[in-house]
Amino acid sequence: MAAQDELAYMPATEIAARIARRDLSPVEVVDAFLDGIARRNQTVNAYVLVLHEEARRLAREAEKAVVSGATLGPLHGLPIAIKDLFDFKAGVPNTFGCKPFKDWTPTVSATYVTRLEEAGAIVLGKTNTPEFGHRGITDNYLFGPTSTPFRIGKNAGGSSGGSAAAVAAGLAPLAQGSDGGGSIRIPAAWCGVYGFKASFGRVAAVARPDAFMLAVPFAHAGPIARSVADAALMLGVMSGPDDRDPYSLPAEGADYAAATRRPVAGMRVAWSPDLGVFPIDPEVARVTREAVAAFEEAGAHVEEVRVGFKRSQEELCDAWMRQSAVRSAQTADGFKTEGIDLLGSHRDQISPEFAASLELGWSQSALDYRRDDVIRTEVLDALQDVFDECDILVCPTLAGLPVDNATDGNTLGPAEINGHSVDRLLGWCLTYPFNFTGHPAASIPAGLSADGLPVGLQIAGRRFADQSVIAVSAAFERVRPWTATYARVSARPGSAGGV
Repeated sequence: MAAQDELAYMPATEIAARIARRDLSPVEVVDAFLDGIARRNQTVNAYVLVLHEEARRLAREAEKAVVSGATLGPLHGLPIAIKDLFDFKAGVPNTFGCKPFKDWTPTVSATYVTRLEEAGAIVLGKTNTPEFGHRGITDNYLFGPTSTPFRIGKNAGGSSGGSAAAVAAGLAPLAQGSDGGGSIRIPAAWCGVYGFKASFGRVAAVARPDAFMLAVPFAHAGPIARSVADAALMLGVMSGPDDRDPYSLPAEGADYAAATRRPVAGMRVAWSPDLGVFPIDPEVARVTREAVAAFEEAGAHVEEVRVGFKRSQEELCDAWMRQSAVRSAQTADGFKTEGIDLLGSHRDQISPEFAASLELGWSQSALDYRRDDVIRTEVLDALQDVFDECDILVCPTLAGLPVDNATDGNTLGPAEINGHSVDRLLGWCLTYPFNFTGHPAASIPAGLSADGLPVGLQIAGRRFADQSVIAVSAAFERVRPWTATYARVSARPGSAGGV
């Protein structure tokens, strides 16, 4: 029997392979992770719901399938974590991180959750998120804040903070996240893990009652993992078209695992230390600039560029906030038929910031909404100017380091970076421009700050060049492996692994 500590940080690819060849039992694996959650989740607060009985039942069924010689899916018997946002699992409570929904349960599963389960994955539970994913921090009035396992008391980032923290803390081999403004990449950066947002439409998502709602700004689902190969394994299962998603891309027959082994010699990498408009914390600037040298070591050619955004980071962030607010307002409006009125009888149960976002969404005219697509177009053109000359664009994922958790359920991001004011919900994130455009983008661990906090490096590719982003990510990982950092998480007093 494998030791629990060994399983906690064993690569997902290895767990899946060992289950398939009968070196590991799905029951043993699931029990080990459930035990770890029982011992350590209270400290990091990654999971808000744990499916003990169902996970153990499915593990027993998975073990019978292995013994019988049945055909196994690529994730057979592998435990995973699922976000508690729009990532529904039928019959399992889903709160959206919002107090009025503490007893709400969906009747259908999200497209990609179904695919993960059909591939043999076993859902351990649902992970923490801010109210309707409206900010880059994970905290809410219902469950409280999630910490980065690298420093309990510092926020994990959001909105997929619970998923990223679960992976970093060894409480899941893989976790699913969603990303409408950086919500996979932000917590990946602050939790020292790898998060990948594929090209918009690569992972089908059947949204209802409005099949078109995920396009403004572009919202994606994707993997969060401790290695690029693990993320590639999960992406291979999640990706693919669905005829009921009008934006889903045709199947490309991609081998994402093979992409992790693709050489990057000769690739042209554009390095932007600030995307041209963002203030950057000096420690983030130092760590990311030093990390960029790894691409040269891998054989790529790196050139510093200036991204030609025509507007300030404040104007860009405001545009994202307006467009995202409309989608939140539309969603909230739909729940009125179920007796949940977030700006009415339930207003005192949501944060002032989320209430303000809903009011902003209600106030937008159709013309206002279309004007902001002109700003999106400017962003697209500026990024494309870079991609006309280069294969990959690299920049810091975030402008600052993890912030302290609040005690009132309403943690906010930094108010300023380097003396420059930034929006506390998202203005310190260099991620959301890529949700204006739908480009594939990942956050990869760049290193640790002087006081041991994770720093993320964002890797973005040309439209639909998902495999190139994976290849460059894997090349970086080979040159600058980061798996040793998780030993620090396990050993450090006060960390998730040290309790």
